[in-house]
This record gives sequence, C-alpha cells and structure tokens, in this order.
Amino acid sequence: MSIPISRLSVDPPSDPMRPLLFLLCASIPLHAGVWPQFLGPQRDATAQDEAVITGGSEPEILWNRKLGSGHAGPVVSKGRVIVFHRQGADMVTEALHATDGKAIWRQAYPASYRDSFGMDNGPRAVPCIAEGKVITHGPEGIVQALDFESGKLLWSYDTVAELESPQGYFGRACSPLVTEGKVLLNVGGKGGAGIIALDLQSGKPVWQATDHEAGYSSPILIPEDTGVSAFFTRSGIVLTQNSDGKVLADEFFRAEIDASVNAAAPVPCGDGKLLFSAAYDVGAALWQWNKTERKLVNLWKKAAVLDCHYTTPVYHNGHVYGLHGRQESGMTLRCIAVADGKVAWEASDRIQGGTLILVGDKLLLHTESGELWIIQATPEKFQLLRSSQITRAGHRSHSAFANGLLYARDAEKMVVVKVK
Repeated sequence: MSIPISRLSVDPPSDPMRPLLFLLCASIPLHAGVWPQFLGPQRDATAQDEAVITGGSEPEILWNRKLGSGHAGPVVSKGRVIVFHRQGADMVTEALHATDGKAIWRQAYPASYRDSFGMDNGPRAVPCIAEGKVITHGPEGIVQALDFESGKLLWSYDTVAELESPQGYFGRACSPLVTEGKVLLNVGGKGGAGIIALDLQSGKPVWQATDHEAGYSSPILIPEDTGVSAFFTRSGIVLTQNSDGKVLADEFFRAEIDASVNAAAPVPCGDGKLLFSAAYDVGAALWQWNKTERKLVNLWKKAAVLDCHYTTPVYHNGHVYGLHGRQESGMTLRCIAVADGKVAWEASDRIQGGTLILVGDKLLLHTESGELWIIQATPEKFQLLRSSQITRAGHRSHSAFANGLLYARDAEKMVVVKVK
C-alpha cells in the first residue's frame, strides 16, 4: 500500500484502515532500533540493529500527521516519537505514539523568534532524549528539559538573557549533546561562553569555553575517547574535555567570506579520525585525535573534493558519502576515500539538497524535492536502487530511522514510511 503524495493528510479517528496500520506497526519489534537524538544513537547518521533493506519494493506510508513550521527533525524512543515545531505563537514539543501518531502529551512556550530573512520561524535543532528527559533548543535561544513520560517542564535556560547568545543568520540550531550528566551546546555566548555545558538535572551552568561564535553544526563524542567532544563552530574545530570544558584543540577551518556557515557535523571515521567539511570553497579535512598524546593531527585537507553545505556525510567501510556543493548551484552525491580524500564516484544528477542515513549497506537520501533515494553504499559506482516521492518538496529537515520506519517531515506534516 503506497499512499499518493496528493492524499497526505491527517487520518480521521474513524479511518477504517487505522486498526490495520496499528497491526502493521505493532508487528515491528520495538527493540530493533531507536533514534533518540540528532544523527541517531551514535550521532553518526547510522541506524543500529535494523532489518536488511533491499530497495526491491516501493516504500509504504503507514501514517502521517500535520505539523507546524520548523526544520527540527523527529526523534524516536520507547514507542514514542518526539516532535519539536511551531504552531502559531507557540514553540511546541509533542510526544506521539509511534504506531499511529496519536498525541500523548504537549508542552509549549511563547514563540518570539523572527527569521532575519523572512523565512521559516520554527525550530531548527533536533531534540535529544536522554535519561528520562527531552532536551530542546529553540531558535530564540531557549533550552528546556521536559519529562519524557509526562511532558512536564523540568527546567528552562535562556542563553540570550544569560549569555547574550546572538541570533546569527538563521537562528540557533545546535542540537543538544547529552553526556556525563551534562547538556553540551555551541551557543556563541559572550565572555567565553561560545560552548557551554548545563547540568542535565537542574539546567544550571557547569562550565563554559571559547569565544567561538555558534555555527550551524552540532557536536559529537569521539567514539574512541568518549570523554572528549568535537565541535564545528563558526570559526572551526574545537575539542573539549567533557568533565570540565578544557579546550584540547582549536583549529581555524572556515570560509574567507563572512557570509558563510559551517553546518555539517563532524564525521567519525574510525581510529580517532574525524572528517570536517564545509562549502564556500572550504572543502574537507581529515583529522585524527591521538588519545594518548591528547593531540589533534591533520592528515589531509583538500578543497573541492567534498564541500558540504549543510548535510552531514556518512562513513562506511573506509569511505564517506556526502552531498558536494551549495544549494544555489545544486549538489551532487559523492563517495570519497577516507585515506586520501580521492573521489571514488559522483552521481550525475544534481539536487537542491537532502539528508543522509546509513542502514546496513544502504544509504537513504531524503532529498529537498521530497524523494527518498535508496542507494547501495559501495565505492565501486553510484547505484540508485529506488526513488520514491514521500513528502512535498521544498523542505530541509533531518529524518529519523527506527524499527524499519523512516520518520520524515516537510513544511506541513510528518510521514512515517516503512522502507523495504
């Protein structure tokens, strides 16, 4: 059953298909996977312990739900989907049943954000589910912790009032990273508060570091040394010690022009290696964190091999897959070798953009035109297995993948798609 894009709307309670959809969703093992934060369980855009995808059958849209504005993608855990969006004058966080989209709870606060370019006024940052809490970071600079079960507000922290966090070009967009009982964010605050850590239980500041302005990237933990976080700020690369905020590395890596952004998250590539990439003639660079010597070493730096505007690339078996180029001129999907940055292949089709998820040896590319591409993740050649329209065009939002389902949104609604 594939629902045409023209029929995407909220199903009424009396829909006779709802019991069938519930059974279809309930038959999927809930332990098969979660997507509790930006870029998934390990913040590497890789789904964990999921069933094999072949691309042999058309994806099925199981249910959909109308949403407000915003580019914040959904997160999934314990049979619930958390969405963060704007409805009228409110910034809204909602918990929905993963089986049918029915509401469990709703929490809202007054929205004050106005986009400087007259574009979308909703949230950008993907929420984070951790230790029984939902952490959100709104475009106006409000960080909140809600109880995962009830939606009760536990604490709120205003980065503008407390730290004079600037709005930037497109509002605040750093997705929270929770580690060691702290919430880590790049907020670009004044007085050495470029990066901050808030206590997960109380929301009180724990430490702050650097004068770096905020970029549009979000931090990750270094897999081989989880006591260290990697940030891609407006100015470049910063590694911090999670316990006390000590800056372990600070490397300039950004465009020469002011009207530019660093937006893709760092990509872990095994053995302490991290790939950073940006557009505006910056290119890509591979760095390696030496845990023993506590030192960050550059392995290579190249322009025009993988210049990522905003999409975070994905690592798989010695290669990185990402979108090269800027939205204005169109992007192409490329595969590059981690060892030397050499381009293995480039897809011929140019697209306006999209986001990537790796499931097994398949890439799921949700394009800005609303298509879902299923691609074989191999350095041999570009192999598009299937392309299907799943959302309307013209939206930029990270998707989630859990229990065999892709949770994707556009400017009007979220769709839940069974990928085969």
